[in-house]
Amino acid sequence: MSFFDIMRGIFEGFDITATVTMLGLCYAIPFALIAGVLQHLLRGWPRFGITAIIEFWRSSSLIVLLYAFYYSLPAFGIYLSGIAVGALVLGLNIGGYGSQSVRAALQALDRGPTEAGLALGMSRLDVLRLIELPQAVAAMMPTFINLAIQLIKGTALLSLLSLADMTFRAKEISQLSYDPVRIYSGLLLAYFIACYPVTILGRYLEKTLGKGRRLINEL
Repeated sequence: MSFFDIMRGIFEGFDITATVTMLGLCYAIPFALIAGVLQHLLRGWPRFGITAIIEFWRSSSLIVLLYAFYYSLPAFGIYLSGIAVGALVLGLNIGGYGSQSVRAALQALDRGPTEAGLALGMSRLDVLRLIELPQAVAAMMPTFINLAIQLIKGTALLSLLSLADMTFRAKEISQLSYDPVRIYSGLLLAYFIACYPVTILGRYLEKTLGKGRRLINEL
């Protein structure tokens, strides 16, 4: 089997990898923003509750979470496909890490614009939406891009649920043609090809948002 055939076989699983990545981001981004903002705004027991939820998703083993949701939920009458479970678990895990970037970016902002907005009669929600979050986005972007790449790489665990992603395809090829050096070198290359465009996009967004942030600060 040629290396080209190996790569073609591995990329037959790219649709699963891409699907779970996109669905995972649909969980990760809202969870990161909502949890990070609430952790920034709330105090006392409500903040403790949000923190507990975040730490559950951040601190639990991904493999254990995948198995627990995939095999345990049917006992409660909840039946999810492997893709749905993978997207949910990977997305909320990544979102838990992202929430800390949101919280840290908001807490690092200069209090001047926030206090000025409140002094002008703006509600706390409007200050958050119109003043704080636009400034914090540029600071969040590098971490969010790194987490998106981690999400793509994390889809390799989907093979444990017998989903035919790129890692699962590599294992299949390995069973047909025992050539671990070329097969798993090909798998490394496949994940690099999948992740590198995200890196390029992240650099572009970081530069663009950085310019916008500098213009706001100058004003």
